[in-house]
Amino acid sequence: QLQAFGGGLVQAGGSLRLSCVISGSTLSLNSAAWYRQPPGKQRDLVAHITNGGNTNYGDSVKGRFTISRDNAKNTVFLHMNSLTPEDTAVYYCKVVFPGATYWGQGTQVTVSS
Repeated sequence: QLQAFGGGLVQAGGSLRLSCVISGSTLSLNSAAWYRQPPGKQRDLVAHITNGGNTNYGDSVKGRFTISRDNAKNTVFLHMNSLTPEDTAVYYCKVVFPGATYWGQGTQVTVSS
């Protein structure tokens, strides 16, 4: 089970940190990712992190967003800086275990101009 939180309303240029708390053991976690879905658009990958710590990002967030993991807290973070109105979306976390994929419930991020 995943619980994502940390979204909210922020002005352009501001920052937010999203958290995705994973219930249970994460020892076998293969990877984790954040996706986002703007109103009326498809859900797209924002950031991805492997079990080994390798990361990759969507082109529109490179240099502004950072994905990280805290294994001791079973939490995956998305640090978002220099936010723009185009970052407004529902953000979802996804985790992949051997044989199973789980999605969080989504957290709304709204960036005002």
